[in-house]
Amino acid sequence: MAEVADRDAGGTVVFVGTVRRKSEVGNVDAMEYEVYEKMAEKGLRRIEAEVRKKWPVKRVSMVHREGFLKVGEVSVVVAVSSEHRGEAFEACRYAIDRIKTTLPLWKRERIRGKNRWVEGVPIGK
Repeated sequence: MAEVADRDAGGTVVFVGTVRRKSEVGNVDAMEYEVYEKMAEKGLRRIEAEVRKKWPVKRVSMVHREGFLKVGEVSVVVAVSSEHRGEAFEACRYAIDRIKTTLPLWKRERIRGKNRWVEGVPIGK
């Protein structure tokens, strides 16, 4: 919240993504995230520029964790502040959707001691 605080913002929206227990193939014990860091950092800057072009936001902050995470742990946070709440909601939703479809992130579920790569959306779609 402090990252996106702005005295002119009337609305701040924060999306927090967590590792969930259920997947389409069973109960998840944990999740492992791998990221191509240089490309991901560049991608986050690009997403922020897109958000700023589409909405008059005050501030934007995005972070995606990598490594081993247990069920319930936070994997991604997107926060956006804007003068009006509607713009903040729209911009935040857009940012998380773009993270999911454009960043070089890979997820591996651990289900009952086995690892399974999660099929995602091809980058650029």
